[in-house]
Amino acid sequence: MDQEYPDREDQDLDPERTAGRAPADPDTPTLAGGLPPTGDNRVDEAVAGLSRLPGRPADEHVAVLEEVHGRLRDILGELNEGAS
Repeated sequence: MDQEYPDREDQDLDPERTAGRAPADPDTPTLAGGLPPTGDNRVDEAVAGLSRLPGRPADEHVAVLEEVHGRLRDILGELNEGAS
């Protein structure tokens, strides 16, 4: 049985966990973590910060995630200002 839903013995969570991912295309370049490029270099550079997570202790993950989130929020803010 699965711990998440103990009454569902037949559940298969793998499709749910990968549903948002595009199929792998060997001709598509990938960023750190196997993510496809977004088309915006600023976003790609921010997301590349996630490559610092593997091998770090879990208590250091928050700082890395907050930094990446802050950079992405700044980029969105710049885009929002340009749309006004």
